[in-house]
Amino acid sequence: MSQEYHVTSLVVHAAPTAVTQVQKDIEALAGTDIHAVTDEGKFVVTLEGETQASILNNVEAINALNGVLSSSLVYHQVEPIEEKSEETP
Repeated sequence: MSQEYHVTSLVVHAAPTAVTQVQKDIEALAGTDIHAVTDEGKFVVTLEGETQASILNNVEAINALNGVLSSSLVYHQVEPIEEKSEETP
């Protein structure tokens, strides 16, 4: 059985007055990492997950956060992960 590994990067633009709260809210989402934040409200964020649905759920959650003005997808990559099968002696 094969699985997938998804990596997506976003630029998120938030209201400058909401930067601290948006940062906390994004950090609370599973599979997210914030790599840069500006005082003006721009974030560089990566999302990692096992399914496209998990990535899309996080993108939708970020877009729905209070203070988020927009997000732009920068990059998305999917890699297959092959599970090792157990061999019996």
